[in-house]
Amino acid sequence: MSTLREMIKEKQRIVVKIGSSSLQHAKTGDMDYIRLEKLVRELCDIRNQGKEVILVTSGAIAAGRKAVNLKPSNDKKPEAAMAEKQACAAIGQARLMMTYQKLFAEYNQIAAQILMTKNTIVDDLNRYNARNTFFELLRMGVIPIVNENDTVATYEIEIGDNDTLSAIVAALTEADLLILLSDIDGLYTDDPRKNPEAKFIEQVDELTEELMQMGKPSTGSNVGTGGMNTKLVAAKIATSCDVDMIIANSKDLGVLHRILDGENEGTLFVAKRDEAFDLPGFVENLHK
Repeated sequence: MSTLREMIKEKQRIVVKIGSSSLQHAKTGDMDYIRLEKLVRELCDIRNQGKEVILVTSGAIAAGRKAVNLKPSNDKKPEAAMAEKQACAAIGQARLMMTYQKLFAEYNQIAAQILMTKNTIVDDLNRYNARNTFFELLRMGVIPIVNENDTVATYEIEIGDNDTLSAIVAALTEADLLILLSDIDGLYTDDPRKNPEAKFIEQVDELTEELMQMGKPSTGSNVGTGGMNTKLVAAKIATSCDVDMIIANSKDLGVLHRILDGENEGTLFVAKRDEAFDLPGFVENLHK
């Protein structure tokens, strides 16, 4: 066990995913600048160790809604709800990125924005170009900040959640490690918020069908879109593409450097390359 954790220290290309609920104040839905600033500081410090970092972040739609004082409502027709969501994303994406740019600039770090949809991966030329862009940005020492392109994404072309998106990014960029920061400590045998008998799972060597079934569609947060189910799908993508993955609690963002120091934080999903795994085919069939 400890040797696998020790090996985490050697990881060079790291994808970090953080969800909306980790970046906002629960009561108001406003940006939690202290947490954002700490996240940016941690990422810059990882960069300063000579490692490469990619951030996958949520929060654009929520930031946009907040900016124009819109409350989510369930009584709109699907087309109107989609248009509203996309408009809020257009407003929020710029605001979110502006905040990140300012914070990264404090530490002399350049950040770049990459917005993706399903088509970015499914289309061969798009995928090739996206990959080249990532590699060039990393070569320049830039931290790419990735989100789904919610301004144009409709149900047909959306990836749908950033757990899955971050695993796709990790696979596309041949990352060494994917860290999913969540509002839970890792994987349990059941939902620990409902079942006090639920046991924590420190390490998953193989994603069995039984484990995949454990990702029952339950999530404690109503801000993000991903429950444990999406995290297990992410683990399937990452481990099949030879990327180790860790789910850890974002309550203390210092967890990032502790993970990279080889400490026993969160649940480690051990990479196990599956030669038969087809990333574009898998992404194309999401939601089908």
